[in-house]
Amino acid sequence: MKHKFVFATNNAHKLEEVTAILGNRIELLSLKDIHCHTDIPETADTLEGNALLKAQYIYENYQMDCFADDTGLEVEALNGKPGVYSARYAGDAHNSEANMLKLIQDMEGKENRRAQFRTVISLILDENTYQFEGIIKGQIIEEKRGLSGFGYDPIFIPEGYHETFAELGDEIKNKISHRGRAIQQLIAFLKEQHNK
Repeated sequence: MKHKFVFATNNAHKLEEVTAILGNRIELLSLKDIHCHTDIPETADTLEGNALLKAQYIYENYQMDCFADDTGLEVEALNGKPGVYSARYAGDAHNSEANMLKLIQDMEGKENRRAQFRTVISLILDENTYQFEGIIKGQIIEEKRGLSGFGYDPIFIPEGYHETFAELGDEIKNKISHRGRAIQQLIAFLKEQHNK
């Protein structure tokens, strides 16, 4: 029987991406599936803290095994910004277009374009908490390219590639992305637990 987990997100793109990466290994429930319509506060000042806040909220209120993630784009020339504020870099509206434009403006004239996407996953399984991290390094380009993906994908080129995440398409992105890497660690850990 497949183990059920709640993935604590309201982001349809994320849900789709994680479901694609997990395949049919586990049964994934969204917040909608468990009738959780609360906007879980992300008040921590680190990715680790936010991922944990979201997972704890679900575990405490629904008593179900769950995991949550928080992802940030960390740009070297901006001292790691937007980081934990990536989704609301241009304001609280979570507007990807506005966030990208602000980042492009903030990077104007900067020679160092190095950046990394970092995902932290907090898993709560049988009352124990575990964290997994996935990182992909790359660089920020000066204008948007590509139509797939979401968030900052059209302006981020991962190391070893010439295309942005938005040009590479979901299949390649899911194999190499920060979230993909964190999810692979999660899967490996769950397999290990299952075989104990």
